[in-house]
This record gives sequence, structure tokens and C-alpha cells, in this order.
Amino acid sequence: MKALIPVAGIGSRLRPHTHTQPKSLIPVAGKPILAHIVDSLIAVGINEFVFIIGYLGDKIEQYISINYPNIQSYFVVQTNGKGTGHAIWLAKDLLKDNEPVFILFGDTIIQADLNMIASSKVSLLGVKRVEDPREFGVAEIDETGLITKLVEKPTIPKSNQALVGMYKICETKQLKQALTYNIEHNVITRGEYQLTDALMRMIDTGVKLYAYNVDGWFDCGKKDILLETNAILLKGEGYVRATAKDYERTIIIDPVYIAKGSKISNSIIGPNVSIGENVIVDYSIIRNTIIGPQSHLENTNLDNSVIGNDASLRGTALSLNLGDNTEINFG
Repeated sequence: MKALIPVAGIGSRLRPHTHTQPKSLIPVAGKPILAHIVDSLIAVGINEFVFIIGYLGDKIEQYISINYPNIQSYFVVQTNGKGTGHAIWLAKDLLKDNEPVFILFGDTIIQADLNMIASSKVSLLGVKRVEDPREFGVAEIDETGLITKLVEKPTIPKSNQALVGMYKICETKQLKQALTYNIEHNVITRGEYQLTDALMRMIDTGVKLYAYNVDGWFDCGKKDILLETNAILLKGEGYVRATAKDYERTIIIDPVYIAKGSKISNSIIGPNVSIGENVIVDYSIIRNTIIGPQSHLENTNLDNSVIGNDASLRGTALSLNLGDNTEINFG
């Protein structure tokens, strides 16, 4: 079974970071969003991946090639933002008719029983109950879990079960046929070819798709959600905790992740802080913050902030969204 991961979006809601970095490579809880996705799929035995890349796609290809040399990787380029349905249609020649496909959006971290999903004999679409479903694809589900209707961002939703960007499709041939039909007949919703519309066509032609309620869903497309995801994941299992004894005159308030090569001194770090490799922090208080690799912070007071790669900050601040290669001096 192949995993297909669309990562071609420009990430406009996470600017300025996405001016220089693909959204899927922004770090959360110690590693890029994309690494959380790939690692979770490798853990259930998947070693063939198709990445649909676009904006800054060369950085994604480079990251995967360097960090995952043992997986079979394919890269498909989507030059125009024509939607998720178009992105997956571009990869159709890499998908075998009789082989299931696991689709996960490249800006979404899912907590679910992926072993069960991967081994399922029926097609499963991940869903999660939300307060306002108008911003999502929405599934209408009967009492058996069978999906009866799918609508992309409905004006008047008839369900509050949102699609979370995770799909295990057994009927790959029918998926490809539905995508091709919609593109050939210009079936567009909100100006784009939607995967939701292709899945609805599959339902209309008799394919049975079932809902699967995920345990956790983190759509990391906004700063606040990115920081919330960082905090939740740091509290989970598998993260190496930073300890104060490793850093000079520093207090650590769990949970905190500090990557190798970083130098922290005369500071209070935490809670909910993730610091990338080779970062320098001195005389600072940092809470609820993600700091990218190679950055230098001095005499700062940060809360609810995202600091990009190779950034420099001297002075004081309360909340920042600071992109890569940026220097700010409040002194």
C-alpha cells in the first residue's frame, strides 16, 4: 500500500514563515509536521510514499531524500493550486487499481489507530466532531457508520462531522475514475477540484465509504493551532525532556524539548516550548513558543510565539510571529 501526501499548498495563513519554508516543514514538538506524518505511517509498515509538491517543493524533496533514504519516494509537481482533487489526480499513474491507498494531508497531524485503519478491508474516512463545520468538508453518516453524503464547506451543514484529511481508500480504481470524471467535466467547488467531490461521486456510483472517528486532529495551518499542537504533543509519550542540569543557570518548566547543539543559559524555559538545533538563548524567559534551528535570542520575554529558522532577536517582546532569517533588535 502506498501513502499519498499532498504538500503543494502555499500556507498563506502561516506567513511570514511560509515565504521561505513549506508549511509541512515547519517544526512542532521537535520535528517538522511532515516528519510526524511520515513517521506514523512508517510505523504501520508503509514504505512507499507519493508526495504532491508545489510551492518550495524542492525543499520538501531535499528533506525527504536526506532524512528518509530508506523509503521509496515519488514526487509529483502541482504547478497550479487547483485543489486537492487535482493534486491526487496528478498522481494517478503511480496508484495501482487493485492496491489500496492511504491519503494524509501534509499539514495535518492525526492521532488514531493507524494499524487498524491500514489493515481495514473497507474504505475509511477520518472524521471529527466540530463546532462550526462550515469551514470543512462534512460527512453525513447513518447509524451503521456508512457515509451517505459528503459536502465541501457547506453553507448550511446537516452534520457536524468534519473530514480531517485522512483517507484509507480500498477502491483505488474507482477513486481514479471519479477524479478523472470531475476534471473532464469541470466539477468544481469553491473554484477548485475537491477530493470531497470525487469521493461523493464514488458514493453515487455505489462505493461504500465508512466514517472513522479519530482521537486527535491537529490542522496546523494557523499559528495558534500550531502552538496548541506543540503543547499537546510535548505532553505525550516519546519526547525527550530537557533538564536544567544540562544548561547554565537555567530553569526548565516541563514540558520542554531542546534539540542537540543548543546552548541555553541564564533563562527560564517553559512550559510548552520546542527549541530546534543549534539555538542560542541567553537571559530570556520563554513560554508556549516554537523556535526554529540556528536562531539566537537574547534578553527576550516571549509567550505564544513562533520564531523561524536562523532568526535573531535581542530586546523584549510578548508575542511574535517571526520568519526565517529575520533580525530584530529592541536595544
